[in-house]
Amino acid sequence: MPRHLTVVIGPNPPPRLDKALARDVPEQAGLTRSRLAKLIAEGGVSRDGVPLTEARAKVAEGDTIEIAIAEPAQIATRPEAIALTVVHEDAHLIVVDKPAGMVVHPAPGSPSGTLVNALLAHCGDSLSGIGGERRPGIVHRIDKDTSGLLVVAKTDKAHAGLAAQFAAHSVDRRYRALVVGLPDAGDPRLRGLAGVSAEPGGVLRIATQIGRHRTDRQRQAVLPGGGRHAVTRMQVVERFGTPPAAALVECWLETGRTHQIRVHMAHIGHGLIGDTVYGGRRKLSARAVGETAAEAAAAFPRQALHAATLGFVHPETGEHCHFAAPLPADMTGLIATLRG
Repeated sequence: MPRHLTVVIGPNPPPRLDKALARDVPEQAGLTRSRLAKLIAEGGVSRDGVPLTEARAKVAEGDTIEIAIAEPAQIATRPEAIALTVVHEDAHLIVVDKPAGMVVHPAPGSPSGTLVNALLAHCGDSLSGIGGERRPGIVHRIDKDTSGLLVVAKTDKAHAGLAAQFAAHSVDRRYRALVVGLPDAGDPRLRGLAGVSAEPGGVLRIATQIGRHRTDRQRQAVLPGGGRHAVTRMQVVERFGTPPAAALVECWLETGRTHQIRVHMAHIGHGLIGDTVYGGRRKLSARAVGETAAEAAAAFPRQALHAATLGFVHPETGEHCHFAAPLPADMTGLIATLRG
């Protein structure tokens, strides 16, 4: 039996059905625009019981759209005996500490060696699917070169319960990142940026619209209009250099958009160390942190971002769960060098 998703079209929708759905369907549903276009063509999308089979069909604010999503089809993803760092596991879900460099699920160019391959070997058939393919229990993702915590569902009930929490933005996700410069909440320059405000305790709140870059479709960007609302809060944990030339920061998400932390930190002018996509050309001052530290930061091979803590309500027991993963060796090594 297919599962059904109900979407209410929000204000000022794009003129086409496929574009409006791509904007308003929850990210946790795992439905890309191409996947939505296929569902439309197959008759899986309807309004008031009437199928909408044209991607360019007109929609209006307040329209209720029903999407029927077929049961996950088996794909050729094979179990692979890849070591996993398991933080917690029970009959309903598993929490893992993903290493940097591991892709979450197979995609063109990464058919194997993914977290999904490892989960298939570790958990066998006790996994749910999503997105029209067998992506075992995946309800959220972190980038290939981001390390840290992921929760994966092992039953359909757990999958639905976790997905609902992510959609409601009630999951507590906190990241540690190393950034260029010092993003001080008292800096007048930052307070003058669109969407940036200061909160008690030295917290910066960054609230913008995020969507695909106008010219580079592989990137995300802060947009003046359209896109999806995104909110990140950030606080400095430690500063490095004299004067401060870098900082360890904690970021926590109110929303969970693609590349959100990386885009928001770049937006305020403090890109992540090692981020070749969003980090810009700004480098650490050798005069402030020393030549060794400046060189180590310039050579850091990935964005210095780690999903450090994860909290949610257990979908089966109702208990509040909270998990933490220590910083990986590459980030702790860089921090030691910056301190030196």
